[in-house]
Amino acid sequence: MKTVITYGTYDLIHYGHIRLLERAKALGDYLIVGVTADDYDKTRGKINVQQSLVERIQALEATGLADKIIVEEYEGQKIDDIKRYDVDIFAVGSDWKGHFDYLTEYCEVVYLERTAGVSSTEIRAQKRELHLGLRGAYNRMKKFLRESSFVNGVNISAACVSTEEGMKQCEKVLEYVTSDYDSLLDKVDAVYITSHPSKHYEDTKKALLRGRHVLCESPIALNRKECEELYDLAAEKGLVLMDGIKTAYATAYYRLFLLIQTGVIGKVVSIEATCTSLRDIYSEDAEKNAVVWNSTCEWGPTGLLPIFQALGTGYTDSRVVTRFFSEEQKLDLFTKFDFIYPDAVASLKVGNGVKSEGELIISGTNGYIIVPAPWWKTDYFEIRYENQEENRRQFYQLDGEGIRYEIVAFIKTIETGKNNSYISKEVSCEIAKVMEDFHNMRNVVKLS
Repeated sequence: MKTVITYGTYDLIHYGHIRLLERAKALGDYLIVGVTADDYDKTRGKINVQQSLVERIQALEATGLADKIIVEEYEGQKIDDIKRYDVDIFAVGSDWKGHFDYLTEYCEVVYLERTAGVSSTEIRAQKRELHLGLRGAYNRMKKFLRESSFVNGVNISAACVSTEEGMKQCEKVLEYVTSDYDSLLDKVDAVYITSHPSKHYEDTKKALLRGRHVLCESPIALNRKECEELYDLAAEKGLVLMDGIKTAYATAYYRLFLLIQTGVIGKVVSIEATCTSLRDIYSEDAEKNAVVWNSTCEWGPTGLLPIFQALGTGYTDSRVVTRFFSEEQKLDLFTKFDFIYPDAVASLKVGNGVKSEGELIISGTNGYIIVPAPWWKTDYFEIRYENQEENRRQFYQLDGEGIRYEIVAFIKTIETGKNNSYISKEVSCEIAKVMEDFHNMRNVVKLS
C-alpha cells in the first residue's frame, strides 16, 4: 500500500482544495491530511483564519477524500509524521516548490499545480473589509497601526488626532487625517479609541450613537456608571464595544488562565502584579502639548486584569497608597493597590518613574505560577510546586504583544455577532470603578 500525506489550513474549504486533495489521493492508496492547529497557524502569520480547527476538520471530513486526518501542531512535525505513518509520498501545492525538498531524505516529494484563481486568501478578501478609524495621539496609535497590517479583513485609512505633530506623522501613512472627530466617524465602520482616559466616555458614546463599533483602550470610562451605560448603549444598538487590554490576547496569558481554571495550582489565595516603567511620560515628547496618562490609568487596567479574572470582582475591602508627581492633575508617580477578598488577597503596584521587577505571581494551595518580567507581554511562565521535580515551564509564541489577536477578536465579533472578547463587561466596569475611587481619593493614602 502506498501512503500519501499532505498538509494545509483548509480555511473556507473550496474547489481548489478539493482538486488538490483529489490529485494527492491519486498518487497512492491511502491519503493522510494534516490540518494546521490554530496556534501553529499564528506562528506562520495566518492571523485571521475564519474557521476554528474543529470546523476545518469537519469540512475536510465532509469531502470524503481523507482516509486519516491529523493535526499539525509544531514545526518539524512533518518529519515525525512521515516516519510514524511510514509515508511514501509527501504532496503539497506548487506554490511551495523547493520549500520542502529537505523531506526527500525521508520520502518522495511531489509539488502539485494549484487550481488557478482560487484561494482561501482571495475568498476572505472578497468579503467587505472593515473600515477602522483611529482616534487619539499618534504615539499611541503606532503599534496598533503596524499590527493591523498582519490581519485580514481590516483597513485602516483614517485617523483623528489633535496635535500638529501627530497629524504630520499620520499623513505619511494614512489616506485621511483630521482633527474633527465627527468627520472621522463619517468615513469608518468602527473606531479604535486611544485618546486621553478623560475623553474615553465622550468619544465612545459619540461613536456608538453614530452606529460605529468601538475598540477602546482601557479604562473605557473613569467611573462604573458611565462604563455600564456605554455597554448598555452598544447592546441596545447591536454594536460591538470591546475593552482594549492587549495582554488578555497574548497566548501565554490566555493559556495561563485556562490552566488556573483546571485547578493546576489548587485554589488561588494570592495575586501579586507589578507594572512599572522609567519612561518619562511627563515631559514633552514628539507630540507637543499631548495630555499624558497618569500611572493608574496607564498601567492599572493591565495589572487589575489578572486579579479580577482569577478572583472576581467581589472584594470586600481595598486600600490605595500613592505618591503624586502632580496632585492637582492626579498624575501619580507610583501607586499600590491592595484588595481583600473573603478567601484571598491581591496587590498591584503601578508606576511611571519608579522601577520594580515586573512579575506576576499567582499563589495557590497546591503550587504557584510565576510570570517573569515584563509579565504583560510574556511568552513564557512557570508552574512551581513543593516538589521541584514536578515544576513545568510553558512557552508560547508572542506576536505583536497580543494586539493583532485583539484586532482579530474585534473583527470576528462584528462579523459573527458572537462575543470573542477575552474581557467581560463586569471586569471592564470594575476597572472603571477602581479608576473612579482613585480619582475621588476614596481609601487613598498619599505619600509625601
